[in-house]
Amino acid sequence: MSQKKAEEKNGPSKYEDFYSIVAAIPVGKVTTYGRLAMMVGGMTAREAGRAMSKAPFGIPAHRVVNRLGEMSPAYVFGGQDIQRAVLESEGVTFTKAGRIDMKKHRWE
Repeated sequence: MSQKKAEEKNGPSKYEDFYSIVAAIPVGKVTTYGRLAMMVGGMTAREAGRAMSKAPFGIPAHRVVNRLGEMSPAYVFGGQDIQRAVLESEGVTFTKAGRIDMKKHRWE
């Protein structure tokens, strides 16, 4: 069954609210998988990660990181160097340890 037919049968994508929240993350800010899961409700951080792996084109998935301010695994976005470069181009800063400065850039 095509995705369109499945949505017609089951209603909107179960991730529709999730992606709407991700789309609202402003430039220069990041949030965590766990925080997104909490905002949507009924989802774990791991499930949020799965949803991000299926994000439609145009969703700023690069702005979602783990709770420690670490970037996505190396196989996502073409590698952590690319994700970091995109975040830096948006004004996100990193600590000496290579983590995002979550105090400065966390979006709630």
